[in-house]
Amino acid sequence: MARAATTSDAFNAIAEPRRRDILTLLRSGERAVADLAGELEMTQPQTSKHLRVLREVGLVEVRGVGKQRLYGLDARGLRTIHEWTGGFEQFWNASFDRLDAYVQRLAQQRPDTRQDKGEFHG
Repeated sequence: MARAATTSDAFNAIAEPRRRDILTLLRSGERAVADLAGELEMTQPQTSKHLRVLREVGLVEVRGVGKQRLYGLDARGLRTIHEWTGGFEQFWNASFDRLDAYVQRLAQQRPDTRQDKGEFHG
C-alpha cells in the first residue's frame, strides 16, 4: 500500500508534532528560522523543511526583511482547521451542559452540612 504524502493538506501537515510546535511558537508572532530552530533544538535545515511543508499547505507565510526571512501564521490556511475543529464545539458544549446539570442535581440531593458561623450553640 502506498504511503500518503504528508504535505497534501493542512491536516496531514499538522500530524507531525514538530510542525505543531512550530505553529505554537508562531502564535506569538513572526520568527526567523534560526530562532525557531534554537527554540525547538533542531537544525536549521530540519526547521526549514518543516516550514516549507507548512507554507505549501497555506498554514505559514514568509516575508523578507533585508536578508532575513520571517515566518508567521497564515490566517487563511488556519481557517480551514479552525472551521473543522469548531464543528465539535456543539459536542463539547452539550457535554459540559450535561455535566453541569449532573453536578447541580448532586448538590440538591446532598444535605447542607454547613453551619452558620455567627450562631452560638452553647
